Amino acid sequence: MTNLAEQLKHGAGQAWESLSEGWRELGARASGALTRFWPGGDDPPLANASGETPAAQAHEDRWLPPSRWAFMAVDVFVSTDRLLVRIEAPGMDQDDFQIEMSSPELLSVLGRKRHDKEHASSVYALVQCAYGTFRRDIRLPVPVDVERAKATYEAGVLRIELSRPDARPSRRIEVRTV
Repeated sequence: MTNLAEQLKHGAGQAWESLSEGWRELGARASGALTRFWPGGDDPPLANASGETPAAQAHEDRWLPPSRWAFMAVDVFVSTDRLLVRIEAPGMDQDDFQIEMSSPELLSVLGRKRHDKEHASSVYALVQCAYGTFRRDIRLPVPVDVERAKATYEAGVLRIELSRPDARPSRRIEVRTV
C-alpha cells in the first residue's frame, strides 16, 4: 500500500475510534435521562399512538406528531447533611410537577409539559420537543429524611433539597417559587 493510503487508513481508524468512544459515553451518560412522555388530556390532539393525525385534523397539515421521548438531565449532589437533586425541565410551571418518595431511596418526579401553539396561523415544520405527562424515577445514593424536603422551580430548573438522616413515611413535596 502507498504511504498516502496508509495515512488515510490510519486517519479513518482514529476517526472511527473517536466516534465510537463518543457514542459509548453519550449512551452511558444519557441512558437514565431518557424519559417517556404520554399524550395529555387537555392538550390539542396531535397524533395517536401510531403517529397518525386524528380524523378531525387529517385535512390540516398544521400539526406534526411530537416526540414521545426526551432527555431530562438530572444532577444529584451529595454532602454530609443533604442531597440536592437538580432537574432541567424548561417550559413548565411549578404547578406542573408532582414529587413523591415511595421509599427513602427512590424519588419520583411526575409532570406535565403542555403544548403551547406559538402562532395560531403557523404550520410546524419540525417538532423535536416532547409534550404530555412523564414520570422520572431517580434512585438516590443514600436514604433521606422526606419530612424536611424542599422543592423550588426557577428558570427551567427544578431543585429538590433533601436532608440525609433517618427515613420516614412517603409524602408529597410541594413545589414553590423562589
